[in-house]
Amino acid sequence: MKITREIKTAILVIASILLFIWGYSFLKGRDLLTSYKEFLVQYDSIEGLNPSAPVVLNGFTIGRVKNIELLPSGKLQVELQIKNDFPITKGSIAQIYAPSPIGDKQIAIIVNTTNKTPAESGDFLIGNAKTGMLDSFAGQIDPLKIRVEKVLDNVNELLVSMNQVLDANTRQNLKQSLDNLNQTMLQFKEASLKANNLLAANEKKISNTLTNAENASKNFSKLSDTLAKAEIGKTVKSLEKTLANVNKIISGIESGKGTLGKLAKDDAMYTNFTKSSKELELLLQDLRLNPTRYINVSLFGKKNKPYVGPTVNDTIQK
Repeated sequence: MKITREIKTAILVIASILLFIWGYSFLKGRDLLTSYKEFLVQYDSIEGLNPSAPVVLNGFTIGRVKNIELLPSGKLQVELQIKNDFPITKGSIAQIYAPSPIGDKQIAIIVNTTNKTPAESGDFLIGNAKTGMLDSFAGQIDPLKIRVEKVLDNVNELLVSMNQVLDANTRQNLKQSLDNLNQTMLQFKEASLKANNLLAANEKKISNTLTNAENASKNFSKLSDTLAKAEIGKTVKSLEKTLANVNKIISGIESGKGTLGKLAKDDAMYTNFTKSSKELELLLQDLRLNPTRYINVSLFGKKNKPYVGPTVNDTIQK
């Protein structure tokens, strides 16, 4: 059978159309030679998700976003096209996320492992959105912005208060204080220079003084060694024995033992001693007043006068 030119042209046109359709579908992410299941997901917000966005499972692309439709309720319904090679169970989650800070949004399938029933084409999956890094950062920016604004307001109030405090007189006083401080620093510098000059002039004397102090320290160390070597312990023990004996003597006196104890404790002895002392005093007084009664020198044998004791009046008059 001979194929005419018209048939060849028709076959070529049909083949071109089919190739174009296949290429267009391939570029759109759909392979005409592969079977798909279509699932529906509803979101309050798709977070910038676009049609033809990849649908991934554990990081592997298993499908794409086929269509996005706005429902009368205000929700967005997304139609997913997933290959039959990857069975999805009922109750699985379709989570919108951003793979990178600058990349487009994608949908990750989180398979429900507790339910083993496969989801059929046309079933609804659970919609969820994962906050990206930029979204999280943007959420933290707002509180930070409010705090910065409060800080700026406080700084503004502080500057206004400082402007009110730092009037002309205050600025003049502050300038004067700085001038005085500058003069004080200059005086301190001069005093420091004088002190350095004084130390330089008396460096030899200071060195001699330190040498003498070092020698005195050595001598004190030697004296300390000598005292350490001395038998101080024996001396202390001997002193303790002596003090103990003295304590015994004092205890004996207090208890009336011995001559001193009896003298201190015996009233009769004290009375006798007092009387004897009084009589001795009278005797010495009479000897002073009438020495001739006790010393009689006579060349012609004069008779001795009889003894007459001294009277109280004589004692008082003398």
